[in-house]
Amino acid sequence: MLFRNLLLMKLPTDWALSPIDLEEKLITRPLRPCGHFEMWSRGWVKPAHEDRLVYATADQHLITLGVEQKLLPASLIRQVALEKAAELAAEQGFAVGRKQMRDLQRQVGDELRGRALCRRRQTPVWFDTQRGWLFIDSAGAARGDEVVETLRDTLGTFAAVPPDTERSPQSCMSRWLAQNQVPGPFTLDDELELKGQDKSKAVLRWSRHPFDTEEIKAHMAEGLAPTRLGLTWRDRVSFVLTDKLQIKRIQFVGLEDSPDDGQQGDPAERFAAEFLLLTGELGLLVTDLMVALNEP
Repeated sequence: MLFRNLLLMKLPTDWALSPIDLEEKLITRPLRPCGHFEMWSRGWVKPAHEDRLVYATADQHLITLGVEQKLLPASLIRQVALEKAAELAAEQGFAVGRKQMRDLQRQVGDELRGRALCRRRQTPVWFDTQRGWLFIDSAGAARGDEVVETLRDTLGTFAAVPPDTERSPQSCMSRWLAQNQVPGPFTLDDELELKGQDKSKAVLRWSRHPFDTEEIKAHMAEGLAPTRLGLTWRDRVSFVLTDKLQIKRIQFVGLEDSPDDGQQGDPAERFAAEFLLLTGELGLLVTDLMVALNEP
C-alpha cells in the first residue's frame, strides 16, 4: 500500500502548476548515479508503471523522489586510516601527527568512496491540489526536509510550510485522553506513548494493549504527556498521531489481511485503484483531523 506515513505540509497559496508543467520541471532533474567523489545523489523517478514523472488523476498528483547513497561508514575510514598510519609510522620512525592523520583520513575516504556500494530508496510525494496539501510518505522530518529542499532546487522556489492549528497536537491528545473520546469521526485505539516533560524523560508505552483511562489521567497529573496516540477514522483507517502532527502506521481496516492483495490483476490497474483509494480516504481523514485539532 502506498503511503504508510503522512508528513503534512501546506502547499503555497499561489500553487498553480499543472501536471504537465510539473513534469517539465522534474525532467530537468532525474535521478542519476553518484559520481566518483559524491556520497549521494537525488532526483526524480517514475512513481508508477507509466513513463511519466507525474502520475495525475483529477486534482491529485503523485511524484517520487529517488535517492542514491553510498554506504561508507566513518568507522571503516578510521580503521583503514589507522592501519595506514601504523605502516607510515614504521617507515618514518616516529608516530603520525594530527595533520598527517587528517590527511590520511581524507586520502582513505577518497579511495574508498569510489569503490563504495550504493543503495537506492524512494519517497512518494502526493499533491492534493484540491485541498492545498502536500503529503510526504515519511516517518520523520529529515526525509520531509529532503523532499522540500529538492523541490525547491528543482522548481526554483517552493514555500510549503507545516500546518498551523489552534491547539498543539499534544494538548489535543491530552484532552481526548482525559475525556476518553475524540471529537468527530475518530475513536481511540490501543496505542499510546506518554513521556515525561522534566529531566527524567520517563517513557510509558502501550502497544496493541488496552489502557485504563483513570491510570492514564494519573500519569498525566504526574507530568507525563502524550506523544503518540492510536486512532481510527470512521472504522476504515487506523493510524498513530504524534505530537509533531505526523500520521504514522496507516492501515486500511479490512484490507491489510487480504491474502490476494497485490497478487492478481494488471499492475497498472491495481496501482490506479490503490491511488484512488488513498487520495479519497486519506484526504478526507486529514480534513476531519484538522477540524478536531482546531476545536475550541
